[in-house]
Amino acid sequence: FDIAHEETTKHSVYAADDRQAAREELENVKKAYAEAIEGEGGDEVRRRIGQRIRELENGVKDMEERAMED
Repeated sequence: FDIAHEETTKHSVYAADDRQAAREELENVKKAYAEAIEGEGGDEVRRRIGQRIRELENGVKDMEERAMED
């Protein structure tokens, strides 16, 4: 995620690929999170990690929007 952000900020030739990779990894994290909250201890997982997932979602969304503006 950090690399995608840096490359997007620098407008490098790798930025689009890095954003795509960040989006794919976010989807992987969200899938693992969804599985974790359905299992035993799901409330604890939701409490500890839910906010971080939302932060990642917002970060990727903001990065993609910034790329569209440039």
